[in-house]
Amino acid sequence: MAKEEEQKSGSSNKPAGKGKGKADDIKQVNGVNGTKEGKDGRKDDHDLPPEELSEEDQKLKDELDMLSERLTEDDTSLYKSALEAIKTSIKTSTSSMTAVPKPLKFLRPYYEKLCEAYERWPAGEEKDSLADTLSVLGMTYSDDGDRRDTLKYRLLAPGTDIGSWGHEYMRHLALEIGEEREKRLDEEQDTDDLISLTLSLVPFFLSHNAEADAVDILSELEMIESIKDHLDQDTYARVCLYMVSMVPLLTYPDNDRFLRTAHDIYVQYKQLTQAISLAIRLNDMDLIKADFASTSDKGLKRQLAFILARQRICFDLEGEDAEDPDLQECLNNTKLPEHFKSLAKELNVLDPKVPEDIYKSHLESSRTAGLTNTDSARHNLASAFVNAFVNAGFGQDKLMLVEGGVKQSWTWKVKEDGMLSTAASAGILMLWDVEMGLDKIDAYTYVPENEVKAGASLAMGIMNSGVRLDSDPTMALLSDFEGKPTNVKVASIMGLGLAYAGSNKEDLLEVLLPLVTDTSLEMQISAMAALSLGLIFVGSAQSDVSEAIIQTFLDEDREKQLKDKWTRFMTLGLALLYFHQQEEVDVVLETLKAIEHPMSKPASVLAEICAWAGTGAVLKLQQLLHICNDHIEEKDSDDENKEEAKDDDKKKDEDGTEEKTPSDPATDQLVQAYAVIGLSLVAMGEDVGQEMVLRQFGHLMHYGEANIRKAVPLAMGLISPSNPAMKVYDTLSRYSHDNDLDVAVNAIFAMGMLGAGTNNARLAQLLRQLASYYHRDAGALFMVRIAQGLVHMGKGTLSLSPFHTDRGVLSRVACAGLLIVSMSLISDPKSFILGNDHYLLYYLVTAMHPRFLITLDEELQPLPVSVRVGQAVDVVGQAGRPKTITGWQTQKTPVLLGYGERAELEDEEWVAHANVMEGVCILKKNPDWRAP
Repeated sequence: MAKEEEQKSGSSNKPAGKGKGKADDIKQVNGVNGTKEGKDGRKDDHDLPPEELSEEDQKLKDELDMLSERLTEDDTSLYKSALEAIKTSIKTSTSSMTAVPKPLKFLRPYYEKLCEAYERWPAGEEKDSLADTLSVLGMTYSDDGDRRDTLKYRLLAPGTDIGSWGHEYMRHLALEIGEEREKRLDEEQDTDDLISLTLSLVPFFLSHNAEADAVDILSELEMIESIKDHLDQDTYARVCLYMVSMVPLLTYPDNDRFLRTAHDIYVQYKQLTQAISLAIRLNDMDLIKADFASTSDKGLKRQLAFILARQRICFDLEGEDAEDPDLQECLNNTKLPEHFKSLAKELNVLDPKVPEDIYKSHLESSRTAGLTNTDSARHNLASAFVNAFVNAGFGQDKLMLVEGGVKQSWTWKVKEDGMLSTAASAGILMLWDVEMGLDKIDAYTYVPENEVKAGASLAMGIMNSGVRLDSDPTMALLSDFEGKPTNVKVASIMGLGLAYAGSNKEDLLEVLLPLVTDTSLEMQISAMAALSLGLIFVGSAQSDVSEAIIQTFLDEDREKQLKDKWTRFMTLGLALLYFHQQEEVDVVLETLKAIEHPMSKPASVLAEICAWAGTGAVLKLQQLLHICNDHIEEKDSDDENKEEAKDDDKKKDEDGTEEKTPSDPATDQLVQAYAVIGLSLVAMGEDVGQEMVLRQFGHLMHYGEANIRKAVPLAMGLISPSNPAMKVYDTLSRYSHDNDLDVAVNAIFAMGMLGAGTNNARLAQLLRQLASYYHRDAGALFMVRIAQGLVHMGKGTLSLSPFHTDRGVLSRVACAGLLIVSMSLISDPKSFILGNDHYLLYYLVTAMHPRFLITLDEELQPLPVSVRVGQAVDVVGQAGRPKTITGWQTQKTPVLLGYGERAELEDEEWVAHANVMEGVCILKKNPDWRAP
């Protein structure tokens, strides 16, 4: 022990002669112990031999020894020259990048003496210069406990050029500033001197390609807004890129502050397409309108309109903009079918396909080939869905829009409820093309069967999804419910929700709100009305709607009805209003806590996961995992319930935290299932979180209860729609043979969601094998067919991914649609999709979008150009001008973009208005370009 202490203190058994003792101290700095002898005179075998100094080093060491001695003597006339010589020596020392500079090693033994000298010296120029030097030497002592000498002496040496000490010193100083600020805040001390010092570090970092360090120190001091004052044309882009990439790793409200600051910087440097993308992420309508109005450049304005249309944000144009019909068309998405068909023509996929082209029954194992295609109503219904998904948006097929009209269509090959979904499939075939589609769908309204009429109403809503027309036919045709049967009402309500999803259209409040609050109506109608309102006002926290839904929960007349299976959609309607609202949802959560009703707990979990969707918030993920961790026991006798109630009361008295909601095993199981879905919803925007959550799903499948296991496959599909990662679909393929049929069915659907619109050959093969495997189970086979239809959706041209603009922006409408379909399969697929409510699958329409790149000129005419398409590369924080894509191929637009792919123009003849080449891009001629 004694020897250890000796080594720690740096002392030695040898007499501290002028050379030897110091040399030993220096070796200590260098991490090399001088040879120490034990009490018995033997050398320790773990001690290394002393470091031999070269002649040059010995000379430097002797010189520094002499200069240090001068500073501790009384002759003040020598101070200035000695300090200058020491500083020059430190600044000019060139050692390797990994080693401590030699002057710092040789001066370390004198550090304490120099500190004492500093205390003695009178104030003046020399004293400041010594503080400046000590601040640098203090770096060698920073490991010792709570010492922050670098910062201490820097604050005592004002007005010197601190940048001259180099990058490592500046980073060290920034680190100590962060630590010191925390300490001072705990002790409620003033931090003004730290702030002014920080502001002198930032310009140094920015001018030396260390944008990350500048952002980090300002973030640490919670003054990120001030970075705007230090940027210029060369540094702003890299700073903003780093700030935006940090957002998923920050907590609320820092994430919003970072986005706002980056947005303001982009506006300052006239990068409006980037600015408006951040305004969309902030969900700030005033900011979006301000960005849109801040340019008069016609081409740029139209590009901004396309970006807003992709997110389904619509508003009425004012002033000069209102006189430009083309601009309104860009904002209304009305040219989408035209662009989509131009892509299909380029890819030569215009010819309609039939379900058999997808099933490829001849490839299924011969033993079951005949059995999977029995001509039953159920099989025909599956074919209607497959036909709709595969030919979506192409406006022609061989089953529905046939020459003989409605009487010859596929509608009559199915039974009762199937007719509704089959007639509605015409809406997907005519997707976005309202003008052409109205006549074709109108024919279905003259049929006597109510199911077909209901299907036609739903078809209109589907067709109008994501497109806006000034004449607004859907509103006129679907908003009158008087005297119509239940199924027509439900289909019309759902159609309105799909047609106006995300539009915040106030007129729909007076149409749908009365249906939510009217207690004489069936629960299904009220729940669907609440869900449609949730979709229309998604993420807007609309107070009238949330009050109406909460009032319904409190209504005594509704108490029995609230046990209905449709209630989950009413709670989801409430949750969607707070989509991506983060902490704004807390008010509703408090209200729900006060309601004594079994559904209030599931509603709170749903509202919370919607509020934090796509943020990657780690604390929320932990909270949801805790919910999944609870073990729910079924209660048999009343005595147990009474005992439990007593225990609950006791708990309440003890900690005051217990919620009032009565516990019900079925409700608790639903809560856990929602929490599993919530894990993927919250983690979906952030890659590291996604990896971690997928690993957690494996544990939940191993150790979870049945209710959790049913939700896990859906969550796996929801975390990366249209991105068939091999490790995910291999896992789902295993789950699709699970003993619990509900787990298997959900895994099959998740496989479809994962590969949606990708034509993934491996997935298609796995699904064909499943068709043979489940040839005797009508329900599972139906789901296999749906999954096959999804994988080949739009003949491989569509995507269900809710992310766009280089995966930077989450579409609330798309995410809401995916969530609704997942919710209908939770706990028991037979109660909705595999029962009579298969039309709920059409909520996927909100997420369907072409995965194309179309290039237009400023007059909106097609402009084929050569682009490189390759895998996107993350260039955040990389030096220089790194390539943003790898492994590219050169293609002529229009082109298809796969998941994680990025496109860039091949040459500089044209310049894109948008910062991301995706969707519809407007190009302008580069005035400086000269043909080679």
